[in-house]
Amino acid sequence: MSVIEKKHELEAYFHDAGKPRERWRVGTEYEKVGIYRDTGQAIPYFGKRGVDFILRELIERFGCESNAKASPNVNVFPVLLPDPKFTLRTHAYVKNLVYDKQAKKVKSVVYVDTRTGEEYEQPAGIVILGAYVFNNTLLMLVSGIGTPYDPATGKGSVGKNYCYQYTGSGTTLFFEDKETNPFMAAGAFGSIIDDFNGDNFDHSGLGFVGGGHISAGLSNGRPIGTRALPPGAPRWGKEWKRATAKWYSRWFNVDGTACDYAHRENYLDLDPTYKDALGRPLLRMTYNFKDNNYKIGAFLAQKCGEIAKSMNPTVMTEPRYRKGDYDSRPYQSTHNTGGTIMGSDPSTSVVNRYLQAWDASNLFIMGASTFPQNQSYNPTGPLGALAYWSANAITTQYLKNPGPLMHA
Repeated sequence: MSVIEKKHELEAYFHDAGKPRERWRVGTEYEKVGIYRDTGQAIPYFGKRGVDFILRELIERFGCESNAKASPNVNVFPVLLPDPKFTLRTHAYVKNLVYDKQAKKVKSVVYVDTRTGEEYEQPAGIVILGAYVFNNTLLMLVSGIGTPYDPATGKGSVGKNYCYQYTGSGTTLFFEDKETNPFMAAGAFGSIIDDFNGDNFDHSGLGFVGGGHISAGLSNGRPIGTRALPPGAPRWGKEWKRATAKWYSRWFNVDGTACDYAHRENYLDLDPTYKDALGRPLLRMTYNFKDNNYKIGAFLAQKCGEIAKSMNPTVMTEPRYRKGDYDSRPYQSTHNTGGTIMGSDPSTSVVNRYLQAWDASNLFIMGASTFPQNQSYNPTGPLGALAYWSANAITTQYLKNPGPLMHA
């Protein structure tokens, strides 16, 4: 190959290396210039160090073009759609369940075609609510299943024990001599310790119950949304740009995420004034952090600071923790729990240990709305395990002998 000396020669070289559009896999960047830095060899699409593998490793907040990220369209529908007993109805929004209080069963489900506004009633032998914390609770309330929670008396259970995650404790570390490669980060990336979670440590004199986990790492490297800068760095102009370029790949967080225990004043109910597009009352959330949250937050911030200092960063931010009233506007997490909690007593819970509703034997509720508390960790793992547990009970017990799987 001759030496390339001029711009048009370089452009011609790339043009000659191009492939027809129908043979593109990821983009022209890979197809033309992707090479291994250590060997100079072209990067293959498949294999341990291939583009497909890299894409799987880079999955973060968004959809995955390599279909490596867990989602119904990748994990569930390919198995269900070939089954003649399964029908997927798109543009269908469930409005309410038709409940037979005397028989203690759900007779049918009413849904709306969002394209036409037409309502349909689907008869049902078994109904599974898997509509996230808020819609699970809303559907129970608007369908009149169970007793709504009353914070004044403490009686009732639908809407009770709404919990969240208390986040915001921690510090940010910056290193001039280390690179952290945030562009390779993902939501589950990093290291976590449980030393200060739950009852794993001595609470003497601390003045709070519970605790939280501490994590070190990054969740993303989005170049616009993620631009951490050390204290004192310029916030505008040429020097800000220079600082952004310098520190972009030389930082990470040490963060604490605390548990959030149920409180009598934190709950979900139907709004007495506002309605949604279907004419139903909106679900109203009454929630605020409590003194226990703030004390855990301050404690975790202190521990995060101690851990961070031991790493000898070039500079670090002052350890912080969330203060003031709860504010739903800034993103904190989507790990909401409660509202249709499980338990062994129908007077204080909505579902039994099999996630079967106490007040409707053919109704099962899946999701974090069945969690009585929020124990600092993201609920996805146990949520999935409980879904398998409930599905096993349905197929091995309920279908053979329909009726309550537990008696109070």
